[in-house]
Amino acid sequence: MTQRESEPDYRFSLANERTFLAWIRTALGLLAGAVAVRQLLPEFTVPHARTVLAALCACLAAALAASAYPRWRRVQQAMRRGDPLPHNRVLLVLSAGTLVITAFALVLVVVW
Repeated sequence: MTQRESEPDYRFSLANERTFLAWIRTALGLLAGAVAVRQLLPEFTVPHARTVLAALCACLAAALAASAYPRWRRVQQAMRRGDPLPHNRVLLVLSAGTLVITAFALVLVVVW
């Protein structure tokens, strides 16, 4: 048995698209940060710290970019079916990843 789907109000579709684009912008910002950390910061006293910090930023960027479209699609399908919106587990990944990167950077600043 298939559920009936209907076209959602265009404002909700556009809001979903803006959210998708915000995830992509965040991923691009993290990627730019990774490149800047790796190429522009001087070496820390901790060996390979710059590379690790850049890699953490790039990995979080990749996770966000990879999850943005599937999230958009799930929300769009839920709106079309009239279902509740799906939970967003990516928020936990983004929060935890940002916390790890921030803590690592703080330790490097204090040690440096």
